[in-house]
Amino acid sequence: MRIAVFSTKPYDRLFLDRAAPARGQEPVYFEPKLDATTARLAEGFPAVCAFVNDTLDAAVLEVLAAGGTRIVALRAAGYNNVDLDAAARLGLAVVRVPTNLPHSVSELTVGLVWALDLRFP
Repeated sequence: MRIAVFSTKPYDRLFLDRAAPARGQEPVYFEPKLDATTARLAEGFPAVCAFVNDTLDAAVLEVLAAGGTRIVALRAAGYNNVDLDAAARLGLAVVRVPTNLPHSVSELTVGLVWALDLRFP
């Protein structure tokens, strides 16, 4: 399955390229964020992979659905950037990361504490 992957960075490509072939997936990378001006790039893709800064409001979802997209996969636990009512109305499945990785949250917390310590001696 071809997947339009928006808001990509080199580390996204590294991990997705490693995992995709074993699952029969073909990621196609787009550096711009997904919004009303870039949604047409996903035309013909059955799946779209979005990130936290991408816009998935009703207008964007309508363009995606009209272009053949049937599933939106989020590379994040949050889904506040997705109009879930519009997705349901358009028959789009929305999937996301079920939870943040506890190690990542811990590492971020320690990093923030260190940053505060360095800034306020």
